[in-house]
Amino acid sequence: MTVEPKLYQVDTFAVGNRLLDPAQRSEQARADRSNAITSGHRACQGCGEVLGARYVLDAAMRATGGNMVAANATGCLEVFSTPYPETSWQLPWLHSLFGNAPAVASGMAAALRAQGRSDTRVVAQAGDGGTVDIGFGCLSGMFERNDDVLFVCYDNEGYMNTGVQRSGATPPAARTANTKALGPEPGNAFGQGKFVPLIAMAHEIPYVATATVADLRDLEAKVETAMGMSGARYLHVLVPCPLGWGSASEDTIKVARLARETGIFPVFEAERGRITAVSKIRRWQPVEEYLRIQRRYAHLFGEPRRDDIVARIQAQADHNIDRFGLLDDDPGYEQDQE
Repeated sequence: MTVEPKLYQVDTFAVGNRLLDPAQRSEQARADRSNAITSGHRACQGCGEVLGARYVLDAAMRATGGNMVAANATGCLEVFSTPYPETSWQLPWLHSLFGNAPAVASGMAAALRAQGRSDTRVVAQAGDGGTVDIGFGCLSGMFERNDDVLFVCYDNEGYMNTGVQRSGATPPAARTANTKALGPEPGNAFGQGKFVPLIAMAHEIPYVATATVADLRDLEAKVETAMGMSGARYLHVLVPCPLGWGSASEDTIKVARLARETGIFPVFEAERGRITAVSKIRRWQPVEEYLRIQRRYAHLFGEPRRDDIVARIQAQADHNIDRFGLLDDDPGYEQDQE
C-alpha cells in the first residue's frame, strides 16, 4: 500500500521513516500519531526536552490506545507549554507543584483504581530538578508503594527555567550560574549529585530504563515496554539544553549521541533491580569530543588547558563503560585511548 507522505513537524526523522513500510515506521513518522504536545509551545530552538516529551507521550498514547492521563511537575516543560490561558497539550494533563508530581500521579492512579478504571494509565513527568532534588522523597515513596505510574525524568542537567543553576544531576566541571568557572577546580564539584536510575533499581521496581533523544526507536520501544507493565516504572531521558549547555541549537541530537558514544551517559534497561539489556557503544569517542561542543566546559580548553580535569571526566566515562559493559571486546578501543 502506498501512503502519501504528510509532513507535520520538522526535525523528527519523519520524512525518511515515511518511505518505509507502515509497520516499520517509528511513531513519530506515522501520519496518525497523537501529537500529544503540539505546535504553539514556547520552547527554545533546539530544546531536547520538548522533543523527549513528544516522543515519550506519543509512544505512550499509542501503547494505551489514547487511554491515559499525565501529571507534570513545574519546570521548563510546564512553563513553555502552558502559558495561561493557552496549552499545547492534547491529552488529559494536570500541573502539579515542583516537588510532588510523583505523589500527585500516585493519587491519580489510586482514584482511577477506585473508580474501576484500571485500563486508564498514568504517566508523570518532571525535569531533573523536580526528580533528582525537590521531588526525590515523593519519588522514592512512589517506588516503595509500587504505584502503577510511569515516571519520566527529562534530564537537562540543571535548573534551566530559573536561570541555569546547578541540580543534583549537573555533571562535574560544568559551569552553571552558581558553579562558576573559577578557582583550582572550576565548575561543578566532583563527587556530588546522584544518578537516579541506580537508586530506582535499588527499590527493585518492575522497570527502569535510560534513553536519549538521539535514538528515537530505542526511546519509543522502552516506553512501549513500560506501558505494557504494571506497578512503578522509571524512565530517565537525557535531553540536551542548548541554552544551559551552550551548544548550538542544531546540535541537540549530536550532543545526545556523543553522551552515549563516549560512555558518559549509559543507556540500559533493568527489571526488578537487575540489568536486562545494555545499548552498546557503536563508535567510541573520547569525552573531549562531547565536552568541546558545549560552552559550559569552555574553561577546560582555554589557557591554560585543564587536561587534568578532562582526564577525570574521561575516567568517569571509562568507569561507566566497564560497569555497564557498554563496549564489546574490541582491541581497537585500547588503541583509541592511547
